[in-house]
Amino acid sequence: MILSDRVQSHDLSEISPQKLDELKKLCEIQVIPYSLTLGYSYWSADHVLKQILPPGVEVPSSFETIGQIAHLNIHDELLPYKDVIAKVIYDKNYPRIKTVVNKVGAITNEFRVPKFEILAGESDMVTEVKQYGATFKLDYSLVYWNSRLEHEHIRLVSQFQRGEIICDMFAGIGPFAIPAAQKGCIVYANDLNPDSIRYLKINAEINKVDDCICAYNMDARKFISQLMEAPVCENNAECNVSMLKACEDCSVQENEESRVENTRLGVEAEEAPVTVPGNVEGAQDSNRNIHTSVAATKRPSDCCLEENGSINGDGAMDAFRRKGGKKKRMRALELPNTKPWEHVDHIVMNLPASALHFLDAFKGCIQRKDWKGPLPLIHCYCFMRANQTQELIVSEAESALNAHIQEPIFHRVRDVAPNKAMFCLSFRLPEACFKDDATNI
Repeated sequence: MILSDRVQSHDLSEISPQKLDELKKLCEIQVIPYSLTLGYSYWSADHVLKQILPPGVEVPSSFETIGQIAHLNIHDELLPYKDVIAKVIYDKNYPRIKTVVNKVGAITNEFRVPKFEILAGESDMVTEVKQYGATFKLDYSLVYWNSRLEHEHIRLVSQFQRGEIICDMFAGIGPFAIPAAQKGCIVYANDLNPDSIRYLKINAEINKVDDCICAYNMDARKFISQLMEAPVCENNAECNVSMLKACEDCSVQENEESRVENTRLGVEAEEAPVTVPGNVEGAQDSNRNIHTSVAATKRPSDCCLEENGSINGDGAMDAFRRKGGKKKRMRALELPNTKPWEHVDHIVMNLPASALHFLDAFKGCIQRKDWKGPLPLIHCYCFMRANQTQELIVSEAESALNAHIQEPIFHRVRDVAPNKAMFCLSFRLPEACFKDDATNI
């Protein structure tokens, strides 16, 4: 059978005599007409869409894949055809793709979570993503996730060293925190979205790094302020005992109606069916109590929370040590004796739309008398438009810090629009941000 649209005549005149002679040596040639129907199953999604969409309309060429979910960004001109586009993509990618969704409108909520409509397939937004040897479980309708940032996660975590202390102010479900913990770092991870923290704890358990992560559900400014605040007791040992006792008595419950103004540590003292890590039933219903037994939540004393809702970093380190005796990873890791108000190595701020504005939280948050070693490296993500310069971004960061930044380093992460790119600005926190004993900031 000759499958070539260049051969149309029965005498095969379109084929060179040399080729015909070679064919005749192989077998006896007899030309007969034959009809072959190439149906829907044969053609690619791109070919099918080019045939059914109006001429001149740009055919969607790619989509983001999150586990078994295909995320489309259908332009306005294609919205009338969104259902047929989704059906073709679903048909041509099943069973690898089981759900096709489209983002509806701009992201306006405080948790950076888009609103989606399901166009084809199953109405199930719970999925699993595997990156750099880690498994991430998430409900794509409740938490933020961007698969295109995988290389950036690897790049930044590669700068962390085993045993270092990492502070992740906008941790999400753990794309930085989980691999950092896998590397042997101690991670204080925070996010305002309680669903993100719930899945962070699930992922910490799945990846067997719950012994290295302490998870919090707070406003980022409050989180960094309390994490860096040394105990006020004159006798730190006695103070730590009382703080831990307060932890043992505390019970944290989600408050959906006041999650912004009354944000607090999102380490609900709950127990979860994590014996089967791949099963989180009914995650779409945020009103159901889906329980977890993960990072810093295995015992009430591990929740690192005072009765007034503040962070007890000393209790967190104590919890790390208790769990370290049981986990092989932690037994091999020599835990630092320093508390977070004494030393942190890296602070990650992955909220590019507004992270620069959160730099003001570092003004006077570290007490000089308590700090040991160099100040932390800040990794602040931001967007930069074509008409902006690196000097302008640094100036904005310095204005928020009220301090001069020395040797800032910019890394271009990815282009997000024709005239807009995502960058990571890294720098050592200036000493001017220290809070001196006599200073009241």
